[in-house]
Amino acid sequence: MIDTLLSGHELHKTYGATPALAGAEFTVGAGEIVAIMGPSGSGKSTLLHCLAGIVRPDSGTIRYDGGDLTAMSDTQRSALRRSDFGFVFQFGQLVPELTCLENVALPLRLNAVKRKEAETKAREWMERLEVADLAGKRPGEISGGQGQRIAVARALVIRPRVVFADEPTGALDSLNGERVMKLLIEAARDTRAAVVLVTHESRIAAYSDREIVVRDGRSRDMARAT
Repeated sequence: MIDTLLSGHELHKTYGATPALAGAEFTVGAGEIVAIMGPSGSGKSTLLHCLAGIVRPDSGTIRYDGGDLTAMSDTQRSALRRSDFGFVFQFGQLVPELTCLENVALPLRLNAVKRKEAETKAREWMERLEVADLAGKRPGEISGGQGQRIAVARALVIRPRVVFADEPTGALDSLNGERVMKLLIEAARDTRAAVVLVTHESRIAAYSDREIVVRDGRSRDMARAT
């Protein structure tokens, strides 16, 4: 039995007259990989953003490590995203003016880690993600697959307890997508990080331990056949 690290209960979120979440439920334990699946517009990305403290739900409760995330101030939630949560988005969202090394080191620098120490740790993660040779290049000088591996290294450099991955392979071909997922999951397993993975691709969801399907803002936990 896996102890719950992050959970959402009866989550509701409406944008204008459009309900994005209508009572969604979610749980993930330490070291567990959970895929959130569903068609476009189903609410899966909204669920991820609420769980990560980026968006505050209109109602419902999100609990992280025993605390109430929904009761935290914006400042507290921002601090949590810098210290405990890592993020990988569909298009990487790397800072174009920074080198790849500086991009990976950025979360540590934002946490007041000195440059030398931050860049040493960044190089270690770039080596692990097989992109150490790109340290001096800028995002515009590398491929999409390389950029996503840089983004994964950046997400993991703080050794987060939860990694939020929103369509991390959506902009990649199948070969690069599989490589990014393999490296992400291996690293997360090694560090016992939970992964919350949003995807619409069954081949990517297959990397997870469990799937939650979201339709019309409601969630359904799918038991994985053994």
